[in-house]
Amino acid sequence: DSASSPFYTGGSVGLIPHTTLATMGAQDDAQDLVPEQVINEEYKEWKKNSPYLYDLCITVAMEWPSLTVEWVPGAIDKNHYDLILGTHTSDAESNHVLRCRARLPDGADPNGEVPGGNVEVIQKLYHEGEVNRARCMPQKRSVVATKTAGPDVLVFDLAAHADAPPAPATSAPVCAPRMRLKGHSQEGYGLSWSPLLEGQLLSAADDQTICQWDTARHSGVAGASLDALATHSGHDGAVEDVAWYPANAHLFGSVGDDKRLCLWDTRRTSKQGAPHSVEAHTAEVNALSFSPFNDHLVATCSSDSTVALFDLRNLGRKLHSFEGHGDAVYGVAWSPHFETVLASSGVDRRIHVWDLARIGEELSAEDAESAAAPAELLFVHGGHTSKISDFSWCPNVPWVIASVSEDNVVQVWKMNEAVREQGVVAPNGEAMAS
Repeated sequence: DSASSPFYTGGSVGLIPHTTLATMGAQDDAQDLVPEQVINEEYKEWKKNSPYLYDLCITVAMEWPSLTVEWVPGAIDKNHYDLILGTHTSDAESNHVLRCRARLPDGADPNGEVPGGNVEVIQKLYHEGEVNRARCMPQKRSVVATKTAGPDVLVFDLAAHADAPPAPATSAPVCAPRMRLKGHSQEGYGLSWSPLLEGQLLSAADDQTICQWDTARHSGVAGASLDALATHSGHDGAVEDVAWYPANAHLFGSVGDDKRLCLWDTRRTSKQGAPHSVEAHTAEVNALSFSPFNDHLVATCSSDSTVALFDLRNLGRKLHSFEGHGDAVYGVAWSPHFETVLASSGVDRRIHVWDLARIGEELSAEDAESAAAPAELLFVHGGHTSKISDFSWCPNVPWVIASVSEDNVVQVWKMNEAVREQGVVAPNGEAMAS
């Protein structure tokens, strides 16, 4: 019975110059208002302090920017872990799904520098246009779904492809997905595999709908299409993100440009719409994340520059609003290892790490006088010099995060243990050494 669900109970760090991606179109207006000189000076200050802030920080400049990053479930060995990225090239260049291998250092650097490592591309698959989003199936690490610049969702099996695509002859390169999922009429970004039911996939798009597929129903013929199992309508604008609820295989959530957070039950017909909906923010809602530890908590982020915390049993009352970002927030995700920790990212080139356990703590007199960041702001990662497109917590190594930005940079980093314990944040919002 749906009424029984909780929804129904009421390399080492190097200087990467700021670059504008002229071929990719203009960046957000707010981003353009920050002078390049200011961004570079902030980066130099961050680089100078980074040995005190990080136990690990790898910075790699890729050939093209990636709009997506996710750790592949499982580990190669204790120092090597795979990442999935995608390219966002100019019109004349081919796009690819990228499998990258991150080599994490073993132990501290003997010279007292931030321990480095490496991220290198080990597999490339031709992709149909830019890769808006790529996500791995939790139950089969080689299966990856992607959002394209068109309405289709593509599913690839990395194990069925060579590490490098064959050099194109006279013809154009061919995108060869395992299956092509139909149902949307426009592009989008939201994509979520069910952690409980193998092969169940949700997709959100600008056409104001959410499509659901059971990929196990695919014919098995390579490249064949599969129609949506269900199409869910209820938002009054583009649906920006969608996520399965981790504690019940029938439930999921979505957020959109209509400022709303919607909670859905797949056992209801698509015509019945979302059983629960709330205006979560004062501007577009860009992403959501359910807590993997607490069945009642969901976090959302918005173009109103805040992250919000809700109790699923009482959506009418916002539990907390996390304030500290300087512009629109586009990403939010809970730590897979620590119940009270989540992170957010956005246009302000920052990733904020928050700790719910610190909400309400008294600030020191020094912090209070200097209008410091809120007590729950544990750390601010300031290593990017352009808008952050996506980030991902490493499921295998606590506190390690991978992040990508519009200036082609991929970073893999882990905040310093002492900083985590002290939560030292300077008045300007940047985490600093004590």
